[in-house]
This record gives sequence, structure tokens and C-alpha cells, in this order.
Amino acid sequence: MTLPNEPIVARHWLALAAPKAAPALATTTVLALARIWNANGAEHSVGNAVLMTALSLAAAGAGACASIGRAGDPVIAGTAFAASGSLALAGVAGYADGMPLPLLLWALATTGAYALAARYWRTERRERLAHERHMSDRREERAHVERVETLRATAQVEVARSGAAYAEQLAAALVARAALPGYDPTALEHTGLPQLPTAERNTL
Repeated sequence: MTLPNEPIVARHWLALAAPKAAPALATTTVLALARIWNANGAEHSVGNAVLMTALSLAAAGAGACASIGRAGDPVIAGTAFAASGSLALAGVAGYADGMPLPLLLWALATTGAYALAARYWRTERRERLAHERHMSDRREERAHVERVETLRATAQVEVARSGAAYAEQLAAALVARAALPGYDPTALEHTGLPQLPTAERNTL
């Protein structure tokens, strides 16, 4: 249920598609930069290969440390493992002299990136759906309370209106009775009819 004054925000299709394309864009960017690096002297460079291997292992170790224990942070661990894979891909793509092996690693890295991202997307979708259900329940509860309060206020207004109408009719009846020819409140009292209040007698 959407409240009348609640804004409806429609996201652009690019904003919806960007997270889905991010893993492929990241691995493709790493591959392209590595091949540029290959063309500028990294091909068959043992020193560069050792450096990228060391950095990749260090990132993998950091990810393993971040995922161990109760204080482990899955976001940091995922980032570290992604960095390790990117460094490994860059090292192989920069060292190799052909494209088959870099493309194979690119395909494996892209598949792994989507496998990891799918987990976070499922978690985010569950949290979003839970939040939307919670907000919908709150809106329904608020709308129910507003309906109850509206009915209660309407009933009070109707009761007050009925009381005012009854008072007006009673006053009109008293005025009409007092205007009748031969009306004598004292004679009515002597015949045993209920006595009129003093205030009413004074007004008549």
C-alpha cells in the first residue's frame, strides 16, 4: 500500500543494470590493462611475475585472515579475495605472450566474480523485501489507526449534533407550548402534571 503523499521513485535502467555488469567490467578492465602492460615490457618478465604473485598471495592471505573468527568481516574478506584474483589475472595476462591463457583466466575470474556477487545480491534482495514488508505492515497499521480514529471522531460529531438537534427541538416545543392560548403553568401543576423547572418557568 502506498500513501497518497509518498513519492514514487523510478530508477533509471542504467542504475539497475550497472551492478549486474560491474563484475564483467572489472575483470575486462584488468585484462585490458594487463595486455597493455604486456605490450610495454611485462612479457616474460620474471621480476614482474614474481611481484604480481607476491601481491596476489598477500591479498589472499589478508582475505583469509579477515574471514577467520567471529570478528571476521565478509566485506573485507570478499574485497581481499577479489583483489587477489585481479592481481593473479593481471600477472598472468602481463607475462603470457598469447591470448588463450589470459582469456581463460578472464573467463574463470568473471565466473567467480559473478558467483560471489550473486550471494550478496540474494542477501540484499532478502533484506530489501523484508524491509518493504515491514514498511507495508507499518503503513497498514497506521492506516487502520487512522480509520478507527476517523470513525470515532465522526461518531462523536454525530452524537453532539444529535444532542444539539434535540435541544433545539425541545426549545422550539417549549416556545410553541408557551405561545398556545390559555396556557397556564400553574394550572398544569395543580392537575398533577410534572412541575416545570424554575429556570424554565422564568424563561417562559
